[in-house]
Amino acid sequence: MTRNEGLGVPAILAIDEGTTGTRAAWVTADGDTHALEYRHLNVTSPRAGVVEQDANEILEKTINACRAVVSQAAEEGVQLQALAIATQRSTAVLWDKESGQALVPAMVWQDSQYAPELAALAPEWDPTLTATVGRPTGVRSPYLWAAHQLRESTAVAEAYAGRRLGFGTIETWLLWNLTKERSYVATATNATSAGAYILGEHRYRTDWIEALGFPLDLLPHLCQDAELLGHTDEQAIGISVPVLAAIGDQHAGTIGLGCVDPGQAMCVHGTGSFVDLVTGHNLPAQPGLFAGTLTLTGWRRLQETVFAVETFTATTGSALDWVCSTLGWFDSAQQISELAATVESSNGVMFVPALTGIRTPEMEPRVRASLTGFSMSTTPAEVAYAVLEGIAHSVASSVEANAEVAGIGVTEIVVGGGMSGSDPLIQMQADLTGIPMRRLPGSELASLRGPRSWPVPKDCYGIPSRTPRPRLAAETFFSPASARSSVPGGVPCGKQESTASSLWPGSSPAR
Repeated sequence: MTRNEGLGVPAILAIDEGTTGTRAAWVTADGDTHALEYRHLNVTSPRAGVVEQDANEILEKTINACRAVVSQAAEEGVQLQALAIATQRSTAVLWDKESGQALVPAMVWQDSQYAPELAALAPEWDPTLTATVGRPTGVRSPYLWAAHQLRESTAVAEAYAGRRLGFGTIETWLLWNLTKERSYVATATNATSAGAYILGEHRYRTDWIEALGFPLDLLPHLCQDAELLGHTDEQAIGISVPVLAAIGDQHAGTIGLGCVDPGQAMCVHGTGSFVDLVTGHNLPAQPGLFAGTLTLTGWRRLQETVFAVETFTATTGSALDWVCSTLGWFDSAQQISELAATVESSNGVMFVPALTGIRTPEMEPRVRASLTGFSMSTTPAEVAYAVLEGIAHSVASSVEANAEVAGIGVTEIVVGGGMSGSDPLIQMQADLTGIPMRRLPGSELASLRGPRSWPVPKDCYGIPSRTPRPRLAAETFFSPASARSSVPGGVPCGKQESTASSLWPGSSPAR
């Protein structure tokens, strides 16, 4: 976009703060993203079950990306009118409100160090939690982690005693730092993922939080995903605009992919592979049927909640990084996809992408990944096929679990995220689930588009309040093998129906 093209164009500044990277761009009313900036983030695992990040690094790189976008918007005459944020969920931060610095490494959502402690509480709490917050005790809790830090970290304990301790998931951390009001709030989709949010009532499950040893006076104020959350601090990002949305990244992706009706599902491949099925204003038919399938606030705005069910595999994208970076077997995820496309099967090689456990059909954090079935004749292409097939099987399991819990049929699955550009992977998903897959152009940017889709309750700031669906041009459809084989002269097995070129975003890392 040149200066003449951009002059006077209204747009939203959008942040997508993921696990392995943070992105910023401006998004126009047609859903197009411009001036995309990406900053890599480090994730560490000092010992089994512990996954950490530096929250100060997250903030610094998010601000850096935003300032670059704001600067380019100014150069091109684009009018940035609001900020909308999507964030990784359930990653928790403790910080000193006087210094503004995080006091300990953030607990990442993949962490499972307190799984045994939570398992001991499960017999007493699981029935109540499943019925009210949509999930069992699980394998990690930001509140339990914070309670441990209050006992074990001198810096955290002193900050709390001095009434200067802040706590929250990533949207709380960013909002507190980026707004001139120092907004200390949590939004519905992020609170629901933290495991102590009563569905439909928009309030904390305080008895569960207290049972974990967390002090209630540290809880951020609950807000909707879309409402006025403050105004950006010009000294922080170079512009002062209202902050009108802050939503969990998977929920943002669901909206950004146009999945807003009951029966529509989205599959976003990032650090993990998440499958979310929209159930509408009705709660699912069989909540708690599977411990790894969660009932969520899909999004909350205008004092109304849309629900969804979600099942995920936490380490699919991480598994690709592991195979490439740690083992050194492949140069990149793109090479894995290209090699897999050259063979018809894995020839007996099997991959289970469970680096931090499995969630379906049973929740078992002690399970580990495996790559088996090698023989003297095994080729790199067959290993590549097996890696993608293992990810596709995990998606199929998630789809099946979601449908059974929700009690509604899945009409279609829209795919997004970095790995969605892999034709072999998405075709495997269609074949294994028997459900058509649809890929939109630029689907890897869905989490950036999502929160700008409905940031305000009425038209103001020049921003439409409707929920626009992505444009349908150049979509790619992947039909299941069963559907293709029943049509004479149909598309051969393993081929998508569109002639659109591959969307593999070689420069867009997994989130």
